[in-house]
Amino acid sequence: MHNMKAFEASLTPHLTLEDYPFAVDFSAHIPIYDGDQLRALDAQSIAQVQAEWAHCWQHGAGVLVVRKLYDQVAVVDAVTEVFYQLLHEQNQKPQSSGDHFAAKGVNGRLWNCLEKLAVTHPQAFIDYYKNPLLAQLCEAWLGPDYQLTSQVNLVYPGGAAQQPHRDYHLGFTNDKEVARYPLHVQIMSAMLTLQGAVAHSDMPVESGPTLLLPYSQRYEYGYALYRDPEFVDYFAQHAVQSPLQKGDGLFFNPALMHAAGENVSTDVQRMANLFQISSAFGKAMESVDQQRMQLACYDQLRKSPLSTEELSAAATALSDSYPFSSNMDRDPPAASLRPVSGRDLLIQALSEQWSLEHFSNALQALNWRKASH
Repeated sequence: MHNMKAFEASLTPHLTLEDYPFAVDFSAHIPIYDGDQLRALDAQSIAQVQAEWAHCWQHGAGVLVVRKLYDQVAVVDAVTEVFYQLLHEQNQKPQSSGDHFAAKGVNGRLWNCLEKLAVTHPQAFIDYYKNPLLAQLCEAWLGPDYQLTSQVNLVYPGGAAQQPHRDYHLGFTNDKEVARYPLHVQIMSAMLTLQGAVAHSDMPVESGPTLLLPYSQRYEYGYALYRDPEFVDYFAQHAVQSPLQKGDGLFFNPALMHAAGENVSTDVQRMANLFQISSAFGKAMESVDQQRMQLACYDQLRKSPLSTEELSAAATALSDSYPFSSNMDRDPPAASLRPVSGRDLLIQALSEQWSLEHFSNALQALNWRKASH
């Protein structure tokens, strides 16, 4: 069972900037990387920095910042405009969106904006998700075939802080449910998701950027701890914040104790695009219709002059990249033990310049092969 003394002991020892050779700065135990420098790395150095990130998320601070994750602010601004449009349309409807760890109505929440962005503004989606640096971050923790989901959080001036918590999967259960899972499953579950956030506005400390408790992902019993009043007090006294600028990225282990901060500014609408990036071997939080997204973006992808790395990043964001589950009677192993995935089909279609109709028919055939009957 959890106890505060064991939790506090798990937060040490602390690391230093020297433990993160590719970082350019270090603030409140959080390593900070420069996106321009990362984009200039060769393949060998990329592999080294990915290992550094993975160690940080598992054994180090549990969180890192990438300055200028997006080197073109105009790309972020174009997507921000779409998000505001979607929020406006959502607010015209009678139902309102809730939140997991904040009181209802204190912010604007847009669920499944991955699919909504792809379907409504394909070019903005492609420009945003073709980012190879984003793909490298995802793969550092999850390997290939990861599944992106995205939710926008807009916190208005005066918006209250969230409760400190861990995230999906087991962070979204109560103490009784957590206790049903063996401890080794609780530890393993954190490796199935990477949490991320892209700043869509400048986020000075007064605007309430995420409160973080570095090293707290190390504590094995943490899923049963964060509702404890003693822990809540500890978090309030020791949590840190990292101000962000538009286009910066923040990525952390879902087991890291964290909470959105209070927006005490008078004029900053703090907008972040929140990523929950799932392993191919886990279940994503949101249901996403990747084939609808692929069809919506297909013609624009055919016309886009993308590098190999950019196409790979965009295709993964659009696709169900993992080929299972499938109907093995209809989709038996052939040249490979691995059946064709939606991503494989998209890459083939673009390479061979299929028409949209041809690609749509191929997707329907893929659906038939994977259907149970």
